[in-house]
Amino acid sequence: MSAGGSGTTAGGFGTTGEAGDAGRIDRLEMRLTEQDLAIEDLNRTITEQWRLIDRLTRQVAALRERVEEAGERGGDPRAPEPPPPHY
Repeated sequence: MSAGGSGTTAGGFGTTGEAGDAGRIDRLEMRLTEQDLAIEDLNRTITEQWRLIDRLTRQVAALRERVEEAGERGGDPRAPEPPPPHY
């Protein structure tokens, strides 16, 4: 510290001077860039997951409909199906 106690170094730049501010700004800009990339990655992941959820929801609905149709035909669901008409 200088004799006056101002917190500057011999070069005139202290931790709160222009050089310190420039380094701090650089670090903040790097963090911002990293966070932007992370947000984009998360957005892609969420979009992909919603597409998968939508596809699986449609598949479950189709399977539910098939099970209901099979139940409406009656009989024991564990019983073997009768042979097709062409036998």
